[in-house]
Amino acid sequence: MTTFGATVLWARPEGAAFIDNKYSRAHVWQFDGGAEVPASSSPHIVRVPFSAPENVDPEEAFVASISSCHMLFFLAGAAKAGFVIDEYRDAAQGELAKNDRGKLYVSRVTLKPHVTYAGTSPDRETEMHMHHEAHEQCFIANSVLTHIEVEPV
Repeated sequence: MTTFGATVLWARPEGAAFIDNKYSRAHVWQFDGGAEVPASSSPHIVRVPFSAPENVDPEEAFVASISSCHMLFFLAGAAKAGFVIDEYRDAAQGELAKNDRGKLYVSRVTLKPHVTYAGTSPDRETEMHMHHEAHEQCFIANSVLTHIEVEPV
């Protein structure tokens, strides 16, 4: 079994209020290997200045993790099939909605990959099949209830 981890670090500035709910949601995600990502609540959920819009929010990271996982499996499948990819760009989007209990959740993620090939490109049907296989293999997609659509550009 493989395990993965991250450290999430937030600290209240000395003397800052807290129980009035007027505290910064800015924090840091730390990953093995030393990468640190400035994070925050979404400014769509918590208004500025209590969120940091320049930082990554959990909803964006969720969308990015699905997109990244899909891309990695797509690249592997393309290589195995003999297609050379020069660039993979995905303008992925996530949507919040209320579930049947009235709770907000990321209800839908739409991946919009645009793939540039060197040399021979697959036909549309083959490329769609490669995206389907990538989706079926993606660990993140297999871990969530969110509806995920793939709409290659």
